This record gives sequence, C-alpha cells and structure tokens, in this order.
Amino acid sequence: MRSYPRNSPEAAARIVALIMVADGHVSRSETAALDRLHASTLLDIAPADMARVLRELSEDLMCTAYAPWGSACRIGDELLRALLSEVDDPELRATTLALCQEVAQADAHLSEAEESLLAQTAHLWGLGLGQRTRLQRQSALSL
Repeated sequence: MRSYPRNSPEAAARIVALIMVADGHVSRSETAALDRLHASTLLDIAPADMARVLRELSEDLMCTAYAPWGSACRIGDELLRALLSEVDDPELRATTLALCQEVAQADAHLSEAEESLLAQTAHLWGLGLGQRTRLQRQSALSL
C-alpha cells in the first residue's frame, strides 16, 4: 500500500475513498455526494486528484486485501491504523470523518462494512459519530 505525506490532501482523500469502497462498490450517489459537498475543496485537492486517489486505493487493495472483492473489501487492523495515522491534524480528521459519514449515507444504505469502518475511524481518532457536524448541517441546507 502506498503512503502519502502526513496530513496531505491525498492522505485524507484516501480515507474518504476507503469508505466509498468499503461495501465493495462505488455508487453514483457517493460520487454525487462528494461533488455536492465540495469535498475536493474541503480537502484542498483537485477533483482529478481525488479520482486518482480512489483509483490508486482500488489498485492497492486488489494487491493487499485479504477479503474477496465481491463481498466487501476489508483491510487488516494494522493497515487501517497505518492509513489513519497519516491524518493526525484534528480539524482535518473532523472534516474527513464528516465527509466519510455523508458519503456512506449517500446511497440511503449503511452497510455493515461502512458502519464498522466509520466506528473504527471515529474510535481511533477519538471523535464521536452521533454528533451532527458542521458539514452535515451544510449538507441539509443545500437540499
């Protein structure tokens, strides 16, 4: 699995991409949510680079993940901790987790894999999931 510089836009975008592939596929509603939320602006990354990070993550997961791709692509706890440790800025963590929550719920179905990944991320980062974030309030206003 490739690494990105600590707190880089790519490191944060990869966490969002990870939630997108957690259930085994990327849905159109998830990509639409990224656009609607201006995720690339929030993470300070060009939309094309955000797509590149998703592609690179998919490539890396096909080489390193131990679950069959057809079910849900899961990664080991050690690798997840390593990926999450690349983002340690509190504000970037909060923004990234809020984006993950929005993306995971974009298709109106929270899979077990998405729910687990969100819970693990919130726990490892010391953040709560039940709180309505600024990003979620903005999202509700834009509907």
